[in-house]
Amino acid sequence: MSKICEICGKKPQIGNLVSHAHNLTKRRFNPNLQRVRVLHNKSVKTMRVCTKCIKAGHVVKAV
Repeated sequence: MSKICEICGKKPQIGNLVSHAHNLTKRRFNPNLQRVRVLHNKSVKTMRVCTKCIKAGHVVKAV
């Protein structure tokens, strides 16, 4: 299962974990994805959507 938002396409970003001694190790910043039941093309479908898309109203939740 890929960690990609099905609405906006947001993916994990790569950065550095910085210690107090300024040692750098690679780390991943994963998007906050939620499984949501969505009305998509007049049918109910489960999608993995980031919370930014849910808050912005890009998704219509199914009841």
